[in-house]
Amino acid sequence: MHYTYKTSGVCSTAIDFDIENGKLHNIVYTGGCNGNLKSIGRLLEGADAEFAVERLSGVECGFKNTSCGDQLARAIKRALAE
Repeated sequence: MHYTYKTSGVCSTAIDFDIENGKLHNIVYTGGCNGNLKSIGRLLEGADAEFAVERLSGVECGFKNTSCGDQLARAIKRALAE
């Protein structure tokens, strides 16, 4: 299933990703730190969605109480709850 999540409180504006059989695929951020966010997508390609949530939840960016990784965790949680 394909999901698009509008981010909040970070430089990126959206995250697109797929979840197939509990695994993450095709993670693409819009905006933000291009190289770092491409790296997150590559590292998590094929990873278990719950694993990603555990690893990324609560990660902060500078003085912000969230990060692009934390936003992905929130997006995955929402997608899994549907």
